[in-house]
Amino acid sequence: MAMTTTIEATALRLNAKAADAASLAPAIEKRALTRGPDDVVVEIRAAGVNPSDVKAATGLMPYAVFPRTPGRDFAGVVVDGPHEWIGREVFGSSGDLGIRRDGTHATHLVVEAAALVEKPASISMDEAAGIGVPFVTAIEGFLRAGVPTPQDTVLIMGLNGKVGQAAAQLATWRGANVIGVVRKDEPYEGHANAPVEVINSASTDVAARVREITAGKGADIVFNTVGDPYFQAANKSLAPAGRQILIAAVQPVVEFNILEFYRGRHTYVGIDTLAFSSTVSGKLLREALPGFASGHLRPFPISPDAIHSLSQARAAYLAVIGSSRDRIIFRPSSS
Repeated sequence: MAMTTTIEATALRLNAKAADAASLAPAIEKRALTRGPDDVVVEIRAAGVNPSDVKAATGLMPYAVFPRTPGRDFAGVVVDGPHEWIGREVFGSSGDLGIRRDGTHATHLVVEAAALVEKPASISMDEAAGIGVPFVTAIEGFLRAGVPTPQDTVLIMGLNGKVGQAAAQLATWRGANVIGVVRKDEPYEGHANAPVEVINSASTDVAARVREITAGKGADIVFNTVGDPYFQAANKSLAPAGRQILIAAVQPVVEFNILEFYRGRHTYVGIDTLAFSSTVSGKLLREALPGFASGHLRPFPISPDAIHSLSQARAAYLAVIGSSRDRIIFRPSSS
């Protein structure tokens, strides 16, 4: 049965494509929301800001619609829907929210009940809002390439990015040996369940060091969060029958050695979470709940300086596209 109550939301609106990130000028508007029979209304307490939110605003995703409310990740409280959901604290993520339909950068969100993930009590709303896209990407990558085992070596290109950190948590939770690649002299910045060997690609031959660490075998799984800049180093680091996971690209075309590919019995796995519905994203996040409950997985720390009101949207979007190391969060109810 459809709801009979209309809820007024305050929402960010992208009314037209911006020429570039510097030209972004999101408006704040009132929106009347009603839900369908399979939906709930969530009062948003915190919403994550992802690079894809900004890229879609500048026309880099041709399927993005205008006008729309951006935002893919959320955490909040259910205020309308089936009785069993009312008052429950939830979080979630999506590939279509904020891109092909109105999203999470608002005080309220209409979303399918099947998309909801119950928020663990040990995790704050801000932290829950930061889990979504990075963990969905990392979980799907390992589901497609093979969940790491204690016998596996996992090489993560872009270790200190948010997807890289999520992948390191997931791989060490499963007992795998993890090696990470960074671009400068820096330690691993995230949580892990075992030591993570770090390679500085600016001063070290990545593949040679990986072979040295693994007694010549190479990495069973390479999680390449950067794309083409590390593509060849990833290939040279792969063990026989190794798998490379790809989630990004700077330049879309790379040189590809077919002979090495088939003789190495390699597999390449492409992950695009923008293809996932809210319900698929919710299902993937539920895969990780036991890890968060046990403490093997942890949300990203949220810096007070990384929390913004909707009126500070332009600054938040520019911080994200400027490669901020912080997980950027909106608190829509803030003035």
